[in-house]
This record gives sequence, C-alpha cells and structure tokens, in this order.
Amino acid sequence: MMQTLQSLTRKIKSAEDLHSVVRTMKSLAAVSIRQYEEAVLALADYSRSVELGLRAALRQRPPDIASKSPGEAVVFVFGSEQGMAGQFNEAIFDFAEQEIRTGNFPDARVYWIAGTKASGTATERYGRYERLFALPSSARAIADTVQQVLLLFEQRTTRRGRAKLVLFHNVPTSGAAYRQSMVQMLPPDETWLTTLSSEPWPGRSLPLFTLPWDRLFSSLIREYLFVSLFRAFANSLAAENAARLSSMQRAEKNIEEMREELTSRYHSLRQSGITEELFDIVSGFEALREADDRR
Repeated sequence: MMQTLQSLTRKIKSAEDLHSVVRTMKSLAAVSIRQYEEAVLALADYSRSVELGLRAALRQRPPDIASKSPGEAVVFVFGSEQGMAGQFNEAIFDFAEQEIRTGNFPDARVYWIAGTKASGTATERYGRYERLFALPSSARAIADTVQQVLLLFEQRTTRRGRAKLVLFHNVPTSGAAYRQSMVQMLPPDETWLTTLSSEPWPGRSLPLFTLPWDRLFSSLIREYLFVSLFRAFANSLAAENAARLSSMQRAEKNIEEMREELTSRYHSLRQSGITEELFDIVSGFEALREADDRR
C-alpha cells in the first residue's frame, strides 16, 4: 500500500511539473503570435507605397512589354522550425502538392524549404530540395532572412535564367487555427497588374518619373518581392505558433484529466489505508477487552 501511494505521489508531481512546462509554452506561443501579427501590420504602409508605385508605373506601361512564362519553377514551401506543432508541415505540403497537380506549373521544378523541422518531410515528399532556410527567431530578424533569399534568387536567375517563383505557407486565422495560402511572386500575375493599372489614382495629380520604365518596374517588383516574402515569413511563423498553442491546449487538457485521475486514485487508496488502520485499531481494542474480561 505504501509503495503504491509513493508511486502515485511521484506521478502526480511529474504531472504537475509537466503542466507547468506546457503552460509556459502556451504563453510563449501566444506572445510569439502577437509579435509576428504586429510585424505584418507594421508592413502595411510600406506595402501600400509599393503598390502605389506600381500603379503609377503601370499607367505608362509600354504596349510591347509582356511577362513570359519561364520553363522552370522554384517552389518555396514554408514549414516549421520546431516540433510540437501538430500537422503543420503535413498540411502545407499536402496543399502544395494539390496546387502543383492542378495548376499551371512547369515540369522542371526545384524546391526551397523554410523551416529546419520541415526538411525531413521535404525529403520524404520530393527526394531532394535545392535550399533549406532556417526560420528567423524573432520578427526583427525576418528582414535579414528575406534579403538573403532575394540575393540567392537573383544569383540563381543570373546563372540559370528566369524562373517562376511560388510561395506556399500557412496563415493564422481566428484563435489557434490556420489555413494554407499560395502566392505567385514571379512572373507577376497579369490579371493583378491589369487591375492595378486600372484603379483610380487617390490624388489629384499623377506622379511623374524620369527613369527608364523597365528599370523602374524592376525596382518596384523587387520591393514587392521583399514585402511578399516578409509577409510570408511572418504569417508562417505566426501560424506555426498558433499550431503549437493548439497542441499545448490539448496537452494541457490531457494532463489535467490525468492529474485528476491520479489524485482521485491517491485519495481512494489513502482512504482505504486509513480504513484498514481503523479496523486494526478496533480489532486490537476488542482483543484487549476480551483478554481483560477473561481475567
């Protein structure tokens, strides 16, 4: 009986320690979600400025300029950097495979992966991938990672020519949920460009520029790439922490149920032990009284 009670005491203590760890991880995940969501919001004004620049440039777009479909695609999939995020990686890889099967993708494809934990899933799905990027550890570090990605992509374009660049990443929704998203970055979507050029200008006078149109447009597209990549990293990191928060919430519920069960078993065994001790006391008292009566 004593060994069983000691064993239950140790299990209850372990459950309480684990519960404390899970609560800490929940708090960290919630703080991280807020951090990355604020980073996306802070980017809104800059993104608006880039969009206005493109809108102004597209109003004077030369008629013979058209985006040609490249013969190769760089598929950039954003996974998780750490574990305990449920089906986070599987969901985005499944989504990417479905979109590639049904979409207009070249047969020649290479894969770039963001997130160390996603590298194993990428190897299982694709056999090999061209590049792996570690996810930034904070919102402030995202810009440096984006600059690295842009530099490597430009170097690749210089060596091998133009390529279609498509991003697949998770986006946080309400609570601890998330959804999958696809963004075609290059070549720019013609429908999107046409829509931008036809939107009314928000001011009374149209801006003028002196740079050659192709140089200006290339510079603006590069800024658009920066904004889109920054947003993809921030959204994916927020979604990863949302997935981790959801996993920790389920773990916390399971731990609380286990702790309640262990505590109930402990009290039941303890009560049984007390009852047995009372029976022993009563039996001993009866035996002593019978001995006194025989005297």
